[in-house]
Amino acid sequence: MKNERAFTLIELLVVIAIIALLMAILMPSLNLARKQARGAGCKMNLHNWGLIWSMYCDDNDGKFPVATNLGWKRGTWIIALRNGWDTKSDILRCPSAPKRRPDGADWGGSKWSYIQGTGDTVDTRDPREREEICSYGANNWLYDFAPHEKDIQGRPTEWNWRTKNTRQAYRVPVFADSMWRGGGPYEYGTRGDPPQLESQWLGYDREMMHFCIDRHNGFVNHLFMDWSSRAVGVKELWKLKWHKEFDVDGPWTVAGGVAPADWPQWMSRFRDY
Repeated sequence: MKNERAFTLIELLVVIAIIALLMAILMPSLNLARKQARGAGCKMNLHNWGLIWSMYCDDNDGKFPVATNLGWKRGTWIIALRNGWDTKSDILRCPSAPKRRPDGADWGGSKWSYIQGTGDTVDTRDPREREEICSYGANNWLYDFAPHEKDIQGRPTEWNWRTKNTRQAYRVPVFADSMWRGGGPYEYGTRGDPPQLESQWLGYDREMMHFCIDRHNGFVNHLFMDWSSRAVGVKELWKLKWHKEFDVDGPWTVAGGVAPADWPQWMSRFRDY
């Protein structure tokens, strides 16, 4: 008779333990790889948006959209650039924030898209077909304006970047990870202070908060006016040249005297700038 040797219970337990140990070691690396892949996909989206924005400017003598004659002013880019993204709606959403909030709120968050809206009567499609969700927003200091306008929704028009032609293009945000369709941040105050909680929503006028989210492990991706895209540290948002008079050494920067204890708890682990 032939004896066939089988695994003992101890041997099976050892094999299972080794597999579990390997999984425990590999899972963080796999999760990191997935996050990095989503971040890379987000940057590719912003690269495509750079093409859309640059083509719009090239077709309009280098100027950005006029905020007075295209739908609601805060989301003018949605209507002005519609021909560029309408057939490629996947680029509206960062891979890390692909779905609408489960609570049904219009705004988004670090992991959720917002309801984009339409804001005009030009699009004749059924409203249910027009509704899109999006996880990127525009810098509201980019809009062109009519000669008689002194401000756009409380923002001085003289601070606006009306055209793409500036030596500081590499520092000027155009389009970025966001929880709303846009924002015109200030250095501090209602429109410039950070949120006390991650993805906190306190209203449409809390404009730096729209961009101050932890979407990519301490970073958010941005498209700049030179049409480059890169990851921006969450605290680095206050070092970007949002408008012509924006103080990049303002009170929420190291140069401006911010202390580690000044930041909300959820931002304490992020790099200072």
